[in-house]
Amino acid sequence: MEKPRGPGAAGRSTCGWRALLLPQLNRQSLYVYGSEMAVEQECRRQLQSGVFVIHPFSLMRSYYIMCMMAITFLNLIGIPMEIAFLDGHSGLAWEGFNVFSDTLFLIDVALNFRMGIIAEDSEEAILDIKRIRVSYLRTWFIPDVIAAFPIGYILLFADLHYNNDNNPSKTNKMMRILMFVRILSLIRLARVSRLVRFFNEVEKVSNAHLEVVRLFFRVLSLFMMIFLLCHWNGCIQYFVPMLEEFPTDCWVRKENLMNATVSVKYSWGVFRALSQMIALSYGSMDAPTNYVEMWIVMVSMVSGCLMYTVLVANATTMIANTDPAAKEYKSKMSRLEHYMGFMKLPPELQLRISSYYQARYGGKWFQEKDVMDTVSSALKEQILMVMCSRLLRKVPMFQTRDENFINAVLFKLEYEVFLEGDAIVRQNVPGDRMFFIDHGQVVMEAESYERELCDGDFFGETCVLTKSKHLATVKALTDCQCFSLSWGDFQEALDGFPDVRKELETPERLHAAGERL
Repeated sequence: MEKPRGPGAAGRSTCGWRALLLPQLNRQSLYVYGSEMAVEQECRRQLQSGVFVIHPFSLMRSYYIMCMMAITFLNLIGIPMEIAFLDGHSGLAWEGFNVFSDTLFLIDVALNFRMGIIAEDSEEAILDIKRIRVSYLRTWFIPDVIAAFPIGYILLFADLHYNNDNNPSKTNKMMRILMFVRILSLIRLARVSRLVRFFNEVEKVSNAHLEVVRLFFRVLSLFMMIFLLCHWNGCIQYFVPMLEEFPTDCWVRKENLMNATVSVKYSWGVFRALSQMIALSYGSMDAPTNYVEMWIVMVSMVSGCLMYTVLVANATTMIANTDPAAKEYKSKMSRLEHYMGFMKLPPELQLRISSYYQARYGGKWFQEKDVMDTVSSALKEQILMVMCSRLLRKVPMFQTRDENFINAVLFKLEYEVFLEGDAIVRQNVPGDRMFFIDHGQVVMEAESYERELCDGDFFGETCVLTKSKHLATVKALTDCQCFSLSWGDFQEALDGFPDVRKELETPERLHAAGERL
């Protein structure tokens, strides 16, 4: 998650703890609100409300979600382990953690009434207390209350009473009550819904509009859910025979695990679960010996099929959404190959056409015009300045020109690619373009001379000034990436700068351009 840069001036003017509730300056908040000024306005809007509300993009919200994800995941691992294998001897540390978790989830229910909501159909977060309350009561309040039921407190008080009571009859009765309460504590597994929601919220507050971040969280959540499913299934494998007080034909007795350590029991349980889920075997050489085991096996097989289906579906979706530009390029190349085959083009020409596409697009399909049309004029100007400004400044007729004129010419440049051996221009053929070599090497051939040009050089200056014939033939010695300026586009650029036009059309300037060739 990107390191926040603070809540800005509005947040710095408040006390320390209040600033934790305000939106931070990060990519996601800037993506939603558009600018730092808009984030500042959002901070002021929250401060003016005068109520305790945690903003969805606040620092406190980010750390709170991370903490709750860790606590929830530990609960979803530990609760089945405690019920299945610890047999009421979980120890003071685990009981303390249960009480702490129950307290934290009860606090979470209360905080959700003060937690701002990211509205999908709105440009700002919902910070109104009444709207937050109504939204929470209509959606996740009841599941959260059920999942936050304080079983840990009940078990702690019951264990204390059980340990202090020496009456045998009351002790047996208390043991049955404790077993019922422990089974009832399975409702805490409903906290898995909180884990899923936390993952969704993490995506929203951690620059999740970036594809790599979104993919990371999707993969992480998928494997965590698969792990939890296998873990729960392994615990059930041992828990059900335990409820039956380990019949003589159950797998636990057959594997002689009655007095084994928790780690050995758990390992065997997970082994049986995975064997059934991937349909390899039943964890041992024997088939189910009673209908209870048979149902466990069937449920495991069905859950394994569902797990496999979800895994394949998610993997397919991720692969389909990965690198769409490369997939589009392959699709275009496939159509091109069909076209060349249908037109029965010579193999040498087909190879050159394929080489051109590789040199032009580099294995990624994109439409440069579409890209440039979708960015702002300021960004487009910066892109062209980075790509082409150094090329223009090497041309004598552009070296001393005003920055505005250079920018006008930059917008007229066209990107072109030529393969090794291509004749870019031919001598005595009318021309209307000037070329700037970005990368590559060419040879200029005339009757009286031959000269090689490379990165940063140019040719065709007289053609863009007078629309005359080319004075030399230019061939590509290597694959060349060039920018071209046509006579028509150059005239359009000159329309806004009559002083430059007048100077460039003087006989001295035209003669100097001809001499350089």
